[in-house]
Amino acid sequence: MELRHLQYFLTIAREGTISGAAQALHLSQPSLSRQMQDLERKLDVKLFNRGSRHIELTEEGMRLRRRAEEIVDLVGRTEAELRISAETIAGEVRIGSGETPAMDLVARVIAEMQSAYPLVRFALHSGNAEDVRERLEKGLIDFGLFIGQVDLARYETLALPACDRWGVFMRRDDPLCAREVLRVEDLVDMPLILSAQGNSELGPWFHRDADELDIVATYNLLYNAAALARAGVGYVVSLEGIVETTLATGLTFRPLEPPVTASITIAWKRYQALSPAAEAFRRRIMDLWGSA
Repeated sequence: MELRHLQYFLTIAREGTISGAAQALHLSQPSLSRQMQDLERKLDVKLFNRGSRHIELTEEGMRLRRRAEEIVDLVGRTEAELRISAETIAGEVRIGSGETPAMDLVARVIAEMQSAYPLVRFALHSGNAEDVRERLEKGLIDFGLFIGQVDLARYETLALPACDRWGVFMRRDDPLCAREVLRVEDLVDMPLILSAQGNSELGPWFHRDADELDIVATYNLLYNAAALARAGVGYVVSLEGIVETTLATGLTFRPLEPPVTASITIAWKRYQALSPAAEAFRRRIMDLWGSA
């Protein structure tokens, strides 16, 4: 496959028609059609279902679209990095993270770097541990921020001077709000809303397997789970400090007892040469927390 073929393919997927893609690419429609037919022959798959006015991707086409987006993105980023001289700190630093108040620490480093290196940009991606690790492995991000127990043996890691506390978000008018902390007996028979990470980390606290609990919903990011808590669907077991607990939000937070905490780790690929901008970020976090 040639890179231009992937770029043409992505344009067709975006525009939804050969004619629209040809116009966007400044190519003739017959030429673009021939090149896509050549691509299908090379791959020995059908990429498009061609209608009279609109084309749709086949299942194979959707898989190629995901990979092609990653490939084109990496090529573009590599070209941009190579055009930057060794003396110039510029470019983009990509950071993936789960939801954690410890992101405030990283935000301060970003603010410092923007002041020192005005040509550096940052791209943040939010996701659960599995999503962040997959992006780190594929080179789609430079650094991943991980919460709690995650296998990071394949990566270089740095522990952040932060620790998150597990607890429960619930409506402010809930009877359990009268308690300062929540114990197993308070929650074991209640409708629970858990994260995938919480399922594994909180099992020992509950002294029960997940199938013995009343789990009414699961989530990977807290924003939508908080909406379920406001609606009275259940009790959201999460880390403290991610959503606000004010009169306006209608939510409150109570920590678990005995306490359950989660360490925060930042990781990057071992033996991988970082861009000048990413290396400057790595040096700064090592200066700040390398001996913590």
